Amino acid sequence: MALPPGASPAVPDQLRAALAYLDGHVNFETAPARRAAPTLERMVALCRLLGDPQHACPVIHVTGTNGKGSTARMISVLLAAHGLSVGTYTSPHLERLNERLVGDGQPIDDAELAEALLSLEPLEEHLGVRLTHFELLTAAALRWFADRAVDVVVLEVGMGGRWDATNVADGQVAVVTNVGLDHVEVIGPTRADIAGEKAGIVKPGAALILGETDPDLRPLFDDRGAASVWRRDEDFACERSVVAVGGRVLDLRTPAGLAEGLFVPLHGAHQGDNAAVALAAVEAFFGRPLDHRVVAQAFGEVRVPGRFEVVGRRPFVVLDGAHNPDGARALRATLDEDFAGRTPEVLVVGFTSGRDPAEMLGLIGAAGCRLVVGCRPPSTRGLPAEAVVEAAAGLGVRAEAAASVADAVRRALEVVDDTEFVLITGSLYVVGDARRAWRGRADGA
Repeated sequence: MALPPGASPAVPDQLRAALAYLDGHVNFETAPARRAAPTLERMVALCRLLGDPQHACPVIHVTGTNGKGSTARMISVLLAAHGLSVGTYTSPHLERLNERLVGDGQPIDDAELAEALLSLEPLEEHLGVRLTHFELLTAAALRWFADRAVDVVVLEVGMGGRWDATNVADGQVAVVTNVGLDHVEVIGPTRADIAGEKAGIVKPGAALILGETDPDLRPLFDDRGAASVWRRDEDFACERSVVAVGGRVLDLRTPAGLAEGLFVPLHGAHQGDNAAVALAAVEAFFGRPLDHRVVAQAFGEVRVPGRFEVVGRRPFVVLDGAHNPDGARALRATLDEDFAGRTPEVLVVGFTSGRDPAEMLGLIGAAGCRLVVGCRPPSTRGLPAEAVVEAAAGLGVRAEAAASVADAVRRALEVVDDTEFVLITGSLYVVGDARRAWRGRADGA
């Protein structure tokens, strides 16, 4: 029998049952269908039965088209460095569902995840409504954080904001990293539409950290009743971002002053922007300046798997979840700025529906590759590998289709020598499967 997504052959029976229960619900991360009329009523009712765990402690709520996952992780390490117990909820996961629920830096263990999920089944029956995959997982996370009695929760929005299941919480600090064109079929079609949805997480009296700089979108956020609004390039900014060995050195400005020489072990100028947002968010949360020595120590510990993650040196192998056009632009900029414009000899790539493979390949710079290996992401929304091959051929690049992500990784490694560069990118489903395949190779599996 096939295992539920997110499971492994060693999964205990209880977790296997919990994942099967969860996967019996519609999952809009993988289902191609358009959502039904948006509502928070189901989540409000479920949380009420759970004792409203979303109100158990302060919340920092994070949304944005790109960078929200990295920013949430940065916020979490900054809070932990100041002695707080932190719960962090992010999505999607790369390899295992447990990655989405993190307490004090550690993913939820299998037994706790199983218990948290299975405890929702009788509540769902009592409500007499059918919840979604994301609603159930969000409720499980909120309850787990409340049971752990964490000091603060960092909640990453799944999609949009206003009708996202995480919006049952009232963020003391609301963070918007940026606004781009993604998920336009659900929260679009325009940037103004998308901004309006993201502005929905801003509750009256909250502090808003606004990373989006488009003046045409500002009124959509200004009208939300925030007690204070800090705007990128006005109230906070990344003033300097220079390439360093293994990452970036940053100078970050907030209303409290300038923090200089902060090393972040992440690649790409965009990570400096994310760091500026994260630092501003935590200063707004505490309502005071932070000790720059503590900030420097915290940033030095940030890890963001699957975001320009170097997993091999000979050959040079990088994983990067550049799953939308803005992400592809950031990937190309990282190659140009951090790696002297180097283009990979071999590109392993796969996309989900809604992406134009030719556009994405063009933004990444695939025309300079020797070979493109197309693969289908392990998702019902995955585009066939042949769509990537056709798009690459249109750019004049040799391309092959692989039967799976693991096969694509194996093929890439067959055709490069130790001095060459393999980039694995596109959908996060591709990156997650490739990460698993790479680890299995390293373990001799």
